[in-house]
Amino acid sequence: MTPFMAEFLGTMLMILLGDGVVANVLLNDTKGNNSGWMVICTAWGFAVFVGVVVAGPYSGAHFNPAITIGLAIAGKFPWVNVLPYICAQMLGAATGAFLVWIMYFDHFKRTKDSASILAVFATGPAIRNYKVNLTSEVIGAFVLLLTIFYTTGGEITATKTPIGLGSVGALPVAILVVVIGLSLGGTTGYAINPCRDLGPRIMHAILPIPNKGSSDWAYSWVPVLGPVIGTVLAALLFLQLHP
Repeated sequence: MTPFMAEFLGTMLMILLGDGVVANVLLNDTKGNNSGWMVICTAWGFAVFVGVVVAGPYSGAHFNPAITIGLAIAGKFPWVNVLPYICAQMLGAATGAFLVWIMYFDHFKRTKDSASILAVFATGPAIRNYKVNLTSEVIGAFVLLLTIFYTTGGEITATKTPIGLGSVGALPVAILVVVIGLSLGGTTGYAINPCRDLGPRIMHAILPIPNKGSSDWAYSWVPVLGPVIGTVLAALLFLQLHP
Protein backbone atom coordinates (compact mmCIF):
# COMPACT_ATOMS: atom_id res chain seq x y z
CA MET A 1 0.00 0.00 0.00
CA THR A 2 1.78 3.12 -1.23
CA PRO A 3 0.65 6.62 -0.23
CA PHE A 4 -0.65 7.13 -3.79
CA MET A 5 -2.72 3.94 -3.65
CA ALA A 6 -3.95 4.80 -0.15
CA GLU A 7 -5.18 8.22 -1.28
CA PHE A 8 -6.80 6.66 -4.33
CA LEU A 9 -8.61 3.94 -2.38
CA GLY A 10 -9.57 6.18 0.52
CA THR A 11 -11.00 8.87 -1.76
CA MET A 12 -12.79 6.25 -3.86
CA LEU A 13 -14.47 4.76 -0.78
CA MET A 14 -15.39 8.20 0.55
CA ILE A 15 -17.05 9.21 -2.72
CA LEU A 16 -18.71 5.83 -3.23
CA LEU A 17 -20.39 6.08 0.17
CA GLY A 18 -20.86 9.86 0.15
CA ASP A 19 -22.33 10.21 -3.33
CA GLY A 20 -24.06 6.90 -2.66
CA VAL A 21 -26.14 8.32 0.17
CA VAL A 22 -27.16 11.27 -2.01
CA ALA A 23 -28.28 8.81 -4.69
CA ASN A 24 -30.22 6.83 -2.07
CA VAL A 25 -32.01 9.96 -0.86
CA LEU A 26 -32.69 11.70 -4.19
CA LEU A 27 -33.17 9.06 -6.88
CA ASN A 28 -36.58 7.56 -7.54
CA ASP A 29 -37.72 4.25 -6.06
CA THR A 30 -34.78 3.74 -3.69
CA LYS A 31 -35.30 2.47 -0.14
CA GLY A 32 -33.99 5.76 1.24
CA ASN A 33 -35.87 8.16 -1.04
CA ASN A 34 -36.64 11.52 0.62
CA SER A 35 -34.98 10.55 3.90
CA GLY A 36 -33.45 14.00 4.18
CA TRP A 37 -30.43 16.15 4.94
CA MET A 38 -29.68 14.55 8.30
CA VAL A 39 -29.19 11.20 6.58
CA ILE A 40 -26.92 12.74 3.95
CA CYS A 41 -24.71 14.59 6.44
CA THR A 42 -24.41 11.62 8.78
CA ALA A 43 -23.48 9.21 6.00
CA TRP A 44 -20.96 11.65 4.54
CA GLY A 45 -19.26 11.83 7.91
CA PHE A 46 -19.02 8.07 8.18
CA ALA A 47 -17.91 7.87 4.54
CA VAL A 48 -14.91 9.93 5.57
CA PHE A 49 -14.43 7.59 8.55
CA VAL A 50 -14.27 4.57 6.26
CA GLY A 51 -11.71 6.22 4.00
CA VAL A 52 -9.55 7.29 6.94
CA VAL A 53 -9.61 3.78 8.42
CA VAL A 54 -8.27 2.34 5.17
CA ALA A 55 -5.80 5.04 4.13
CA GLY A 56 -4.82 6.83 7.33
CA PRO A 57 -1.83 4.66 8.29
CA TYR A 58 -0.33 4.89 4.79
CA SER A 59 -0.99 8.40 3.49
CA GLY A 60 -2.41 10.46 6.33
CA ALA A 61 -5.82 10.28 4.61
CA HIS A 62 -6.08 13.71 3.01
CA PHE A 63 -8.66 12.87 0.28
CA ASN A 64 -8.81 16.58 -0.49
CA PRO A 65 -6.46 18.73 -2.61
CA ALA A 66 -7.27 21.76 -0.46
CA ILE A 67 -6.20 19.90 2.68
CA THR A 68 -3.02 18.71 0.98
CA ILE A 69 -2.16 22.27 -0.11
CA GLY A 70 -3.02 23.71 3.30
CA LEU A 71 -0.86 21.18 5.12
CA ALA A 72 2.03 21.94 2.76
CA ILE A 73 1.71 25.68 3.41
CA ALA A 74 1.78 24.99 7.15
CA GLY A 75 4.96 22.96 6.74
CA LYS A 76 3.29 19.71 7.73
CA PHE A 77 3.50 18.04 4.33
CA PRO A 78 6.28 18.05 1.69
CA TRP A 79 5.50 20.08 -1.42
CA VAL A 80 7.06 17.42 -3.66
CA ASN A 81 4.20 15.06 -2.75
CA VAL A 82 1.37 17.54 -3.37
CA LEU A 83 0.82 16.82 -7.08
CA PRO A 84 0.90 13.00 -6.73
CA TYR A 85 -1.60 13.19 -3.87
CA ILE A 86 -3.94 15.42 -5.88
CA CYS A 87 -3.76 13.08 -8.88
CA ALA A 88 -4.60 10.09 -6.67
CA GLN A 89 -7.49 11.99 -5.08
CA MET A 90 -8.97 13.02 -8.43
CA LEU A 91 -8.73 9.50 -9.83
CA GLY A 92 -10.25 8.06 -6.66
CA ALA A 93 -13.12 10.55 -6.71
CA ALA A 94 -13.92 9.81 -10.36
CA THR A 95 -13.79 6.06 -9.72
CA GLY A 96 -16.05 6.33 -6.69
CA ALA A 97 -18.61 8.31 -8.69
CA PHE A 98 -18.48 5.72 -11.46
CA LEU A 99 -19.25 2.98 -8.92
CA VAL A 100 -22.23 4.97 -7.64
CA TRP A 101 -23.57 5.08 -11.20
CA ILE A 102 -23.17 1.29 -11.46
CA MET A 103 -24.76 0.76 -8.05
CA TYR A 104 -27.84 2.89 -8.78
CA PHE A 105 -28.02 2.21 -12.52
CA ASP A 106 -31.73 1.31 -12.58
CA HIS A 107 -32.67 4.21 -10.32
CA PHE A 108 -30.91 6.73 -12.54
CA LYS A 109 -33.06 5.44 -15.41
CA ARG A 110 -36.23 5.97 -13.36
CA THR A 111 -35.33 9.51 -12.29
CA LYS A 112 -36.51 12.30 -14.58
CA ASP A 113 -35.33 15.30 -12.55
CA SER A 114 -31.98 16.39 -13.98
CA ALA A 115 -31.18 18.49 -10.89
CA SER A 116 -31.46 15.45 -8.63
CA ILE A 117 -29.24 13.44 -10.95
CA LEU A 118 -26.56 16.15 -10.94
CA ALA A 119 -26.80 16.46 -7.14
CA VAL A 120 -25.70 12.84 -6.79
CA PHE A 121 -22.38 13.77 -8.38
CA ALA A 122 -21.77 17.45 -7.66
CA THR A 123 -22.74 20.20 -5.27
CA GLY A 124 -24.84 23.22 -6.13
CA PRO A 125 -26.11 26.36 -4.44
CA ALA A 126 -29.48 26.61 -2.74
CA ILE A 127 -29.50 30.28 -3.86
CA ARG A 128 -27.16 31.09 -6.73
CA ASN A 129 -25.03 34.02 -5.69
CA TYR A 130 -21.44 33.31 -6.64
CA LYS A 131 -19.83 35.67 -4.12
CA VAL A 132 -21.88 34.29 -1.23
CA ASN A 133 -21.51 30.70 -2.48
CA LEU A 134 -17.74 31.13 -2.66
CA THR A 135 -17.69 32.59 0.84
CA SER A 136 -19.65 29.60 2.14
CA GLU A 137 -17.12 27.18 0.72
CA VAL A 138 -14.23 29.25 2.09
CA ILE A 139 -15.70 29.24 5.59
CA GLY A 140 -16.51 25.52 5.55
CA ALA A 141 -13.01 24.53 4.41
CA PHE A 142 -11.44 26.96 6.87
CA VAL A 143 -13.25 25.27 9.75
CA LEU A 144 -12.30 21.85 8.41
CA LEU A 145 -8.54 22.40 8.25
CA LEU A 146 -8.25 24.61 11.34
CA THR A 147 -9.93 21.90 13.40
CA ILE A 148 -7.73 19.21 11.85
CA PHE A 149 -4.66 21.20 12.93
CA TYR A 150 -5.86 21.00 16.53
CA THR A 151 -7.03 17.40 16.48
CA THR A 152 -4.56 15.37 18.52
CA GLY A 153 -4.30 11.83 19.74
CA GLY A 154 -5.35 10.86 23.25
CA GLU A 155 -2.75 11.17 26.01
CA ILE A 156 -2.42 9.94 29.61
CA THR A 157 -1.34 12.59 32.16
CA ALA A 158 2.08 14.19 32.06
CA THR A 159 3.83 11.25 30.44
CA LYS A 160 1.82 11.79 27.26
CA THR A 161 1.43 8.07 26.77
CA PRO A 162 -0.83 7.69 23.70
CA ILE A 163 -4.17 5.96 24.14
CA GLY A 164 -4.48 3.24 21.53
CA LEU A 165 -7.77 3.98 19.80
CA GLY A 166 -7.06 2.00 16.65
CA SER A 167 -9.57 2.71 13.92
CA VAL A 168 -11.76 4.66 16.35
CA GLY A 169 -9.14 7.37 16.10
CA ALA A 170 -10.71 8.27 12.73
CA LEU A 171 -13.93 9.40 14.44
CA PRO A 172 -12.97 13.06 15.12
CA VAL A 173 -12.72 13.98 11.44
CA ALA A 174 -15.96 12.10 10.73
CA ILE A 175 -17.76 14.09 13.43
CA LEU A 176 -16.22 17.28 12.02
CA VAL A 177 -17.61 16.57 8.55
CA VAL A 178 -21.06 15.85 9.98
CA VAL A 179 -21.23 19.09 11.96
CA ILE A 180 -19.96 21.19 9.03
CA GLY A 181 -22.69 19.66 6.89
CA LEU A 182 -25.46 20.20 9.42
CA SER A 183 -24.38 23.72 10.36
CA LEU A 184 -22.81 25.18 7.22
CA GLY A 185 -23.91 22.90 4.40
CA GLY A 186 -27.32 24.36 3.68
CA THR A 187 -26.07 27.04 1.32
CA THR A 188 -23.93 25.09 -1.17
CA GLY A 189 -24.05 21.45 -0.13
CA TYR A 190 -20.60 21.86 1.48
CA ALA A 191 -18.18 20.47 -1.07
CA ILE A 192 -15.22 21.71 1.06
CA ASN A 193 -13.12 19.57 -1.27
CA PRO A 194 -12.23 20.31 -4.91
CA CYS A 195 -11.87 16.68 -6.03
CA ARG A 196 -15.06 15.62 -4.24
CA ASP A 197 -16.94 17.90 -6.63
CA LEU A 198 -14.82 18.07 -9.77
CA GLY A 199 -14.08 14.35 -10.18
CA PRO A 200 -17.73 13.25 -9.94
CA ARG A 201 -18.87 16.25 -12.03
CA ILE A 202 -16.59 15.07 -14.83
CA MET A 203 -18.13 11.60 -14.54
CA HIS A 204 -21.61 13.13 -14.72
CA ALA A 205 -20.59 14.85 -17.94
CA ILE A 206 -19.26 11.72 -19.65
CA LEU A 207 -21.48 8.90 -18.36
CA PRO A 208 -24.53 7.93 -20.47
CA ILE A 209 -27.17 8.85 -17.87
CA PRO A 210 -30.75 9.38 -19.15
CA ASN A 211 -32.31 12.79 -18.38
CA LYS A 212 -29.08 14.08 -16.85
CA GLY A 213 -29.10 17.59 -18.32
CA SER A 214 -26.28 20.09 -17.80
CA SER A 215 -23.25 19.46 -15.59
CA ASP A 216 -23.43 23.15 -14.52
CA TRP A 217 -19.87 24.04 -15.39
CA ALA A 218 -20.67 27.71 -14.76
CA TYR A 219 -20.75 26.91 -11.03
CA SER A 220 -17.97 24.31 -10.96
CA TRP A 221 -15.20 26.78 -10.08
CA VAL A 222 -16.82 27.64 -6.74
CA PRO A 223 -16.30 24.25 -5.02
CA VAL A 224 -12.76 24.14 -6.41
CA LEU A 225 -11.51 27.62 -5.57
CA GLY A 226 -13.47 28.15 -2.34
CA PRO A 227 -12.01 25.21 -0.40
CA VAL A 228 -8.47 26.08 -1.50
CA ILE A 229 -8.87 29.66 -0.28
CA GLY A 230 -10.35 28.42 2.99
CA THR A 231 -7.53 25.99 3.73
CA VAL A 232 -4.86 28.51 2.75
CA LEU A 233 -6.37 30.99 5.22
CA ALA A 234 -6.50 28.31 7.92
CA ALA A 235 -2.87 27.39 7.30
CA LEU A 236 -1.75 31.04 7.43
CA LEU A 237 -3.64 31.59 10.68
CA PHE A 238 -2.10 28.46 12.17
CA LEU A 239 1.38 29.69 11.23
CA GLN A 240 0.65 33.01 12.93
CA LEU A 241 -0.54 31.29 16.10
CA HIS A 242 2.29 28.74 16.06
CA PRO A 243 5.30 30.42 14.42
